[in-house]
Amino acid sequence: MNKIEINDCTIKKVNDICEKFGNKSGELINVLHETQNTLGYLPEEVQKVVAQNLNVPLVKVYGVVSFYSFFTMKPKGEHPISLCLGTACYVRGAENVLREFEKELGIKVGEVTPDGKFSLDCLRCLGCCGLAPVCMIGDKVYGRLEPKMVKEILAEY
Repeated sequence: MNKIEINDCTIKKVNDICEKFGNKSGELINVLHETQNTLGYLPEEVQKVVAQNLNVPLVKVYGVVSFYSFFTMKPKGEHPISLCLGTACYVRGAENVLREFEKELGIKVGEVTPDGKFSLDCLRCLGCCGLAPVCMIGDKVYGRLEPKMVKEILAEY
């Protein structure tokens, strides 16, 4: 993991979230959800603060963060794009749609645009196989995608 410095304000926010859940180890996932919703991601330094507050080993916190795809240890863009590469989407051309997103945004999967507006990730299934290929931008689902649609979709943001 990359080292980052977290300031006292961030530490206080994390401490307050842990306290809200009674600093109980059984609330680890709830604490991580709220912390990520507040900070946008869960870097190692934040995980250490959570581990200390909940009195659990750092390896357990890291294990939860790295296991669940919802959690991220890297910052995401203001508008996170998640493109499905599951079987139905892949067979129906998701790879071409992905290439078009990369071209239009000037980034690769796992990166954030320099202005912080977009990040691009891939998932295995969004559960919308009937709309394949599909992606989500934030909470909005776009289905039956074709590469030519990407520019217009991005223009909405």
